[in-house]
Amino acid sequence: MKNSKLDNVHEKDTFNTKDRYLPTKTKKGAAPAKAPVRAIRNIVKDSNDPGYTNRLLVGTATTGNVRMEWVMARYGQIIPTNWSQVQMIQYMSSYVPIHYLIDDAQNMIVKEVIEKDFEWLFLLEHDVILPPDAFLRLNEYIREGKYPIVSGLYYTKSIPAEPMVYRGRGNSFYTNWKLGDKVWADGVPTGCLLIHHSILKEMWEDSPEYNVRGTITRRVFNTPREAWFDPNTGQYNSTTGTSDLDWCTRVIQGKYLAKAGWPELQKKKYPFLIDTSIFCRQIDDNGVQYP
Repeated sequence: MKNSKLDNVHEKDTFNTKDRYLPTKTKKGAAPAKAPVRAIRNIVKDSNDPGYTNRLLVGTATTGNVRMEWVMARYGQIIPTNWSQVQMIQYMSSYVPIHYLIDDAQNMIVKEVIEKDFEWLFLLEHDVILPPDAFLRLNEYIREGKYPIVSGLYYTKSIPAEPMVYRGRGNSFYTNWKLGDKVWADGVPTGCLLIHHSILKEMWEDSPEYNVRGTITRRVFNTPREAWFDPNTGQYNSTTGTSDLDWCTRVIQGKYLAKAGWPELQKKKYPFLIDTSIFCRQIDDNGVQYP
């Protein structure tokens, strides 16, 4: 019998990054579709190279100052077994002048997701305090791969604090739910937000390039800030808003859920899931938490 030496054998990853999605069933004669959930990769490595799967990037856009309560919540998380994550912190002062908008930092994070081929992005803002089991709950959504956009619940930094759960624009917040429910919405904040790579990739390809302090990225996130003169009325007009709701509107109107392989969710009036059991709190610079 011929023996084969197995020590120090390093087999290549058989996963094809050009065809990262599993085939789905289609009608007879139709072109094969692609599911948005990445195929399971079978990687064989020797003992000196255990390998790594770029499954989740945790991205934090911040001004650079964080409260100790945030640090304890972020780094005191219960970590699921066999967990895979990379931490990326975008300090705004490293890229932009003072008072520059947060969407630039978010776009730098998206650039990292695309270039390093991470499967999921978790946006965590520097003033949102996670519950201790947040990663455990998020891991269930990552494992199941049913929903590409999942938000935790948190409230505005105001008195009274308002839940950031939105159905529609200009009609305030949505309240027909109780704590622990899973709520469908068409507007979610980006302070505790899980996003699948496939959504970001489609948006990235459609977004214009721009320069952030010498780094070329794309405007996936954008803070509305426009002003114009209407000759018919003789009036000046302006629009302002936040990058999170602008992004949600773009996902829906641009049909990016369908483009990325989630056609059933695209049909929903409220396609984004908010898991209110992932109950976070916002904290201000003085340590006051909301609600």
